[in-house]
Amino acid sequence: MKYKKNLAVTALVLTLTGCNQQTNNVSDPVAAKATSSSTLLQLLDDAQHTADTAVKIKTSGAQVTNNDNILNIAFNSEQNLYSGVTFTPDTPWDWSQFKDFNIAFELANPGQHSVQVYLDISDIDGANYTRTVNVPIGDFHTYYAKLDGHDLATPDGDESVELNFTSGLRSNPATWQSDETQFISMWGKKNLNLKGITKISLSVQSALHDKALQIKSIDLRTNPEFDTEFLTHIVDKFGQNAKQDFAYKVDSEAELIEDKKQEARQLLSHRPAERSRFGGWAQGPKLEGTGYFRTAKYNGKWSLVDPDGYLYLATGLDIIRLANSTTLTGYDFDQSLFKSTNESGVTPEDSKGLNRVNKEALPSRFVASQVRKDLFEWLPSYDEPMGKHYGYRKSAHSGPLAHGETYSFYSANLERKYGQNNSDYMQKWREVTLKRMITWGFTSLGNWTDPSYYDNQQVPYFANGWIIGDFKTVSSGNDFWGAMPDVFDPHFAERANVTVENVAKEVKNSPWAVGVFIDNEKSFGRPDSVQSHYGIVINTLGRDAATVPTKAEFSRLMKQKYTDINQLNKVWHLNLASWAEFDKGVKVDVKNNDQLADFSIMLTAYADKYFSVVDAAMDKHLPNHLYLGARFPDWGMPIEVVRASAKHVDVISFNAYKEGIKPKKWEFLSEFDKPTIIGEFHVGALDSGLFHPGLIHASNQQDRAKMYTDYMRSVFDNPYFIGAHWFQYIDSPITGRAYDGENYNVGFITVTDRPYTEMVEAAKTVNNEMYERRFKK
Repeated sequence: MKYKKNLAVTALVLTLTGCNQQTNNVSDPVAAKATSSSTLLQLLDDAQHTADTAVKIKTSGAQVTNNDNILNIAFNSEQNLYSGVTFTPDTPWDWSQFKDFNIAFELANPGQHSVQVYLDISDIDGANYTRTVNVPIGDFHTYYAKLDGHDLATPDGDESVELNFTSGLRSNPATWQSDETQFISMWGKKNLNLKGITKISLSVQSALHDKALQIKSIDLRTNPEFDTEFLTHIVDKFGQNAKQDFAYKVDSEAELIEDKKQEARQLLSHRPAERSRFGGWAQGPKLEGTGYFRTAKYNGKWSLVDPDGYLYLATGLDIIRLANSTTLTGYDFDQSLFKSTNESGVTPEDSKGLNRVNKEALPSRFVASQVRKDLFEWLPSYDEPMGKHYGYRKSAHSGPLAHGETYSFYSANLERKYGQNNSDYMQKWREVTLKRMITWGFTSLGNWTDPSYYDNQQVPYFANGWIIGDFKTVSSGNDFWGAMPDVFDPHFAERANVTVENVAKEVKNSPWAVGVFIDNEKSFGRPDSVQSHYGIVINTLGRDAATVPTKAEFSRLMKQKYTDINQLNKVWHLNLASWAEFDKGVKVDVKNNDQLADFSIMLTAYADKYFSVVDAAMDKHLPNHLYLGARFPDWGMPIEVVRASAKHVDVISFNAYKEGIKPKKWEFLSEFDKPTIIGEFHVGALDSGLFHPGLIHASNQQDRAKMYTDYMRSVFDNPYFIGAHWFQYIDSPITGRAYDGENYNVGFITVTDRPYTEMVEAAKTVNNEMYERRFKK
């Protein structure tokens, strides 16, 4: 329902008749007594807002016009990585006296593409909360974001984890029913300091096309009555949304069986004649075949070459396994009853299977989170057939529980679908999955594919490994997935060899293995500031060289460059008495470019050591296979680290959650002239029954398929990229994956193993056209 304006009396009104399209800054002081007919922003009535208030409208990569009291924003997002408009009051808005309220935007999209718009609200403490929503092409609709109350409330004000709600979900279902759309929570401080809100911004980021929005109003509104059952029994026995109907919903086990029969008639067992046995371009030029995958440049564009010598582009899906299909149930067990195990140290818990609880611990089962327990309409007992799909997580990255029982609804649905007459449902699943990849035109199985697929000899695959162990660590200051290795600790090289040797045993020198990713999204540094870019250097300099090998190396490099401590003092603005004092640990601030050059030298040394160690292990244990790097996230790819990787890897890898590959952003690849691959990207929508689309949003499944197509074509049109893998095969659990609460609509298939037809058809088109598009365009 749309809330009537009489619930909130006008106190601050902005009109934009003075907007100048030719400037980037527009200042419009407007009296509180202005007429509501030209309202843009209407705040709740209070004494503080009776005076005139000026609000500046600043644009970046966008133009603003005001027509008939509607604010029109043209985002020049095709040419700009960031396009936005920011509303900044001369005096921060004080909303602290309001309780239980939200901010609502009436938005329309007059453009040709759906718009994922990011909403950022900042406070006087420097905190920010980012939300986002997709605005489909069409007329005005209301989109809201809560500012106080309801599920923003946290026990004891705990906001130690910025990604999850206390439910453990990345985004909760709505806390009241309406025909409006809630902005999706992304990251940041959920409970801002309402004594001073300094700015509100709307932006479009890393889009392939120009976008447009219209704003009719921005209102503060009182929240309606809180639905205390908003998290109760939201999941049915199939792991689907129990309270919402949607196109791909399954209502019975009979439907699953019928799905299996119908799909079996459509699946292919062999690739078409225009493709090689590995999925390469059989109708294209044939180069030298070495018996293994390699890289080559053809007509100025990088490519993979399959073992038989055909040009090969890598397309496929990540996470073809059950390890990420589990969700926390809210139950736990007496930890003292867990058997100790001798871990091999080569596979993180999150990459393992269901990890069953030992029988001795089962009687101690108890409710650790009533909220999590109450999410489910149904959970089986351990002694019934569906009970075999329980598992356990000893640790979680984020969420309400540090550890606990898990359940895989996807695994249970596989048994319901493929397990009739005591059939091996996992083997049937593998057979169907391989036929799907062939039928859908994919050329590979992406990262984190279950090793049980490695011997399939029908679809090439990408192998992976993790370097984990008790080597020493350093910190970037923001180690998102965990501490960074001290790469100069000799034990790091030992563990790297153990990891790669283990991968080699799994791969068995197979020509069907394209290459190997080692590690993933390491926190080498962030682009937020100079301090975060060089976080590893700055934090490690403060430690003792006697106990931290990386600090010892940094000390050696600086002594080599400066010789005299006074020379370093002069450049770094320090007052150290000796190199011994430097070795012991020194707190540094960024003072000048010469100092930054030194930081760059040290970060380069760190990265060079990391990639050279892994490269040496690859040469020793997997000499016939490509080293594909560590999959840099777009939030963690300092140029020094990318440059160092280029010296040692065969293919540079990135995870890029954007709308596509924008040429301007990736111009730096020309420095290296090396083949490059996208290890992860995705797009999701809210018409799937899930509560969070993912990192990139579409308006519906058809729009999702269009955005997938646009992304893949942008990959093929870039001469450096030799492929991209979609993350992931299966939708996240609706209640969040056990490790970190991701509850995204990012699958090519649903939790009930139903393929999204729109995505499948888009993949067939993209995979069918890719070689001609890349090499004949």
